[in-house]
Amino acid sequence: MNFDLTDEQKQIRDTFARFCDQRIAPQAAALDEARAFPRALFQELADLGLFAMRYPEDVGGSGMQLTEFCLALSEIARGSMSLAGAVAMQSLMGTKFLHMLGSRDIVERLFKPALRGEKIGAICMTEPNAGSDLGAIATTARKVDGGYVINGQKTWITSAPVADFFTVFAKAGEEKKLTIFLVEKAFPGLTVGREIHKMGVWALPTSEVAFDDCFVPDSHRLSREEGDGEGHLRKTLAEIRIITGAMALGVARAALDEAVCYAGSRSQFGKPIDRFQAIQLKLAEMATDLEAATRLVYYAAWRRDAGQPHHKEAAMAKLFATEAAARICDQAARVLASYGYAMEYPVQRYLRDVRFTLIGGGTSEILKLIIAKEVTSEKA
Repeated sequence: MNFDLTDEQKQIRDTFARFCDQRIAPQAAALDEARAFPRALFQELADLGLFAMRYPEDVGGSGMQLTEFCLALSEIARGSMSLAGAVAMQSLMGTKFLHMLGSRDIVERLFKPALRGEKIGAICMTEPNAGSDLGAIATTARKVDGGYVINGQKTWITSAPVADFFTVFAKAGEEKKLTIFLVEKAFPGLTVGREIHKMGVWALPTSEVAFDDCFVPDSHRLSREEGDGEGHLRKTLAEIRIITGAMALGVARAALDEAVCYAGSRSQFGKPIDRFQAIQLKLAEMATDLEAATRLVYYAAWRRDAGQPHHKEAAMAKLFATEAAARICDQAARVLASYGYAMEYPVQRYLRDVRFTLIGGGTSEILKLIIAKEVTSEKA
């Protein structure tokens, strides 16, 4: 068993670590407080080839694996979870279905420009009454001459206010099964609604999106046939969970580094507080949680890259990494005590932002049910 990174993987990690330290971290707090989409940094990452990293060379990508992407994404999340969330949306959920299912026109006109950062994509699944329960999706697509008419309400749509196109899941056909559509921003009947003010990731805009008799031409039905949407989505969920775990690793690393630095510089009773056993125990638990989470995330990514079954491992990685990151951020705030509550220190941002990872890709409760089902089926 070899747990070492290849030279290429180390180079990717180091490239984005430098970008984080030099470009993201110095302005992360200001971006957060401005609650503005980090468009300049977003474009710089596109110029570095990040959005194209996981796609094949024949469409403008670099043909790398999930492991390499997770190494890069984790470093970005170490600097800003808002930027990491925007990157994750653009690099996977917002563009994957266009590459997988889109026509040549869609690939040339929308997908390839998105890899260059010239267009921004979003995905519309969640609804007011449909989150983990995909069967509860109420948005409909009615067949008409030349296309479909979509009606429904979506919510918690990441990057919606800045998106140029939306991958939309709606029920279509006589059996009302999930079908995938591409809706461009300029299509009449599409409205980006109120922005949702969140506890964290303030620089990542999230909004409601409404469809009111929105006509979508047949060319923009991404599904090969009506009702195949859920199958395509489930193939992507494992990747979503792994990259969410990678983002959790980044913010956890930032919180641990901040706690270690503060504990070494803060003195009480005549010595640095990292000399006190109570603080040492916290740091030890945080470091151990982070190491275990790292192993789970990259093991799941490796299995996916190797073409091995990985859905259980992806669920485990996302479950453990996000919960561990939440514990680490909480412990970091405790190490800093009053300063962990102060806006002038980044720990309060880590503590707010880490909860973003607990939600996307499946809640911890849903993931536990998935893991339990996998475990019991193996025994059958």
